[in-house]
Amino acid sequence: MPVNRTRPAARRTAAALLLLGAVAYTAWVLELVIVTGLDPVRAYVSELAAADQPLGGLFRATDLVAGLLVLAGALTALTGPAGQAEPTGPAAAERRPWAVAGWAALVLFGAATALDSRLPLSCAPTGDPECAARETAGLVPATHTAHAVSSSLAMVGALAALVLLTVAARRYDRWPALARFGPPLVLAELAATLWTLAAVAAFTADRGTWALGVGQRVQVLLVALYIALLAGCLARPGTAAARTAPAAHPPPAAPGAAPARPSP
Repeated sequence: MPVNRTRPAARRTAAALLLLGAVAYTAWVLELVIVTGLDPVRAYVSELAAADQPLGGLFRATDLVAGLLVLAGALTALTGPAGQAEPTGPAAAERRPWAVAGWAALVLFGAATALDSRLPLSCAPTGDPECAARETAGLVPATHTAHAVSSSLAMVGALAALVLLTVAARRYDRWPALARFGPPLVLAELAATLWTLAAVAAFTADRGTWALGVGQRVQVLLVALYIALLAGCLARPGTAAARTAPAAHPPPAAPGAAPARPSP
């Protein structure tokens, strides 16, 4: 039936969009081979896209692409079969609450990331003392505050998606790889987020950066890895039981037993 062909097609489309979005979201690794003038141990990832940075346009573009791809992939999964329960009798179209909530959180992450790319910092506060002083004095453009809000929304959406979709994978016995690797990724993401928040507080209080750049890069890298893992699960759906259960065969007959006869 057409609907049966649509299900895998929608899943593959969502998986491809999410995987490409995860790759674009790691564009900051280019700083390993391109001289940016920023210290990756200290600098925010978003400072690479600041308006006064020579490669700011490149990183703003990759952030926009990443956000739009993840947004499209999450919407495809949310509105298609990936966000629904498997067909089981009269409940065939029933929505799975944890999965739906997780996809909605990923939609928020994608939208906020795309918006974030349109609200760049005007300068790099961790690498420019004058920029940091202007930011403290409130003499920077309003985009700094707007950027902080959109970045916070993106990370809230990412954290919520990680938790909710991991719960969905375990609760509904779907996406075995996500059910297995999701919990450690969630815990690592929470630890990286706490590190980043503590480092931001220290920098704001003029107590150093506490390797702010490292913490935030670990944070965004884990999000990208999770989205890539999720994409792989969508491309190859299944249940843990289905992947591990042996094929059903009738039990062997006891030695000397007469063969079973069909019922009349």
